[in-house]
Amino acid sequence: MSSTIRWGVLGAAAIAVGRTMPALKEAPSATLSALASRDLEKGRAAAQSLGIPKVYGSYDALLTDPEIDAVYVPLPNQLHFEWSMRAMQAGKHVLCEKPLAISSEQIRQLCAERDRSGRHIEEGFAFRNHPQWARLDEIIASGVIGDVRSVHVTLAKQFLDPADVRNDPAAGGGALYDLGSYAISACNLVFKRPPRRVVAALDRDPAFGIDRLTSGLLDYGDRHAMFTVGTQAGSDAWGTHQQFSVLGSQGWARMNFGFAHARPTACQLEVGDATSVGAFPTQTFAFEPVNHYLLQVERFSRLLLGQSVPSWPIEDALQTLRTVEALFASARTDAWVAVAD
Repeated sequence: MSSTIRWGVLGAAAIAVGRTMPALKEAPSATLSALASRDLEKGRAAAQSLGIPKVYGSYDALLTDPEIDAVYVPLPNQLHFEWSMRAMQAGKHVLCEKPLAISSEQIRQLCAERDRSGRHIEEGFAFRNHPQWARLDEIIASGVIGDVRSVHVTLAKQFLDPADVRNDPAAGGGALYDLGSYAISACNLVFKRPPRRVVAALDRDPAFGIDRLTSGLLDYGDRHAMFTVGTQAGSDAWGTHQQFSVLGSQGWARMNFGFAHARPTACQLEVGDATSVGAFPTQTFAFEPVNHYLLQVERFSRLLLGQSVPSWPIEDALQTLRTVEALFASARTDAWVAVAD
């Protein structure tokens, strides 16, 4: 292996061209070596604009390149499983956009292939790399807000384009798969485990067929989480509306931009201790704009180079998908549903 990780990208999706490939160009421990696109002209145009030396007209051709160490998969949701699996089978490490798959059984198979091949695979939740999440862990561990009792999450944006894959049920579209995966992942990050059971309310778009508004109550036993996600709610700005808060036995914590930053943006983590009144914080932690896509690919590359950095196993994604499946089942049955072990 070279002194940097040599990356290939499968597909010239907007998130790849606009966020992740520029991050791969900038990350010190990464080298963006190749791009594959089924639309070869589109691929060549993207490669020229980003200075990528190799362009392939098929994903398989990139996977057979012996000079590629790791692959980034930004394809539509329903293709994540297939190409993550094929990449590991070809001996490549994998960073795949969320959701990693659209069923828990698919993630179970990815876990088995990871163990067989010895390749590393992660789900691309860039928000987990932002320093505010490490600070939140420190705050909770310090006991300043007491024991965590509840988490509240809201994520929403106007996704009204019929051609948007988020509006295609067959492509794993809808609020729960797209935005709900953030909410569930964050709740599990705080509680360090999945919920025991869930109940959901869901509203579907009559034309698209996707869930456009979903709310869930997650029961962790002695603590709870609640979330609402919507694809036809909130603003129509460049970033989603986001609210994230943690209620403790002696205080609370709140982020004003906790999840995906489509553009690097300054944000705050506010903390209220036992002396706080209303929603007025007793401490505020300010964070300068950081590119968490850059932080993600640099951390991933350093991990592959053998350095000691955080990582998140795809068993986390398995827990998220099992929770998503239970929430869909709850909405169908109007009842609490247990989350599979």
